Amino acid sequence: MVTFKATPNPNAGKFTVGRVIVEGKASRSFYNVTQAASDPIAAALFALDGVTNVFMVEDFVTVTKDASADWSELIPRVTETLENVLA
Repeated sequence: MVTFKATPNPNAGKFTVGRVIVEGKASRSFYNVTQAASDPIAAALFALDGVTNVFMVEDFVTVTKDASADWSELIPRVTETLENVLA
């Protein structure tokens, strides 16, 4: 089950996915579609309109959105995408 939590940055949201997606203390950051192409989670998230940055560590993903994107529309799309990719 994916859960959303707001962060101090109004354009970034934390999505906890309920399982380890990055082992150990490592993290992965993606700043554009090209960088994300090799990672199935990041690539799927960058396919959503409004996503500008993806950061992954341990059991959560932080998604940064374009300032013009609306969280009320993006949260359910990100949640569904993560659930589908991690199924």
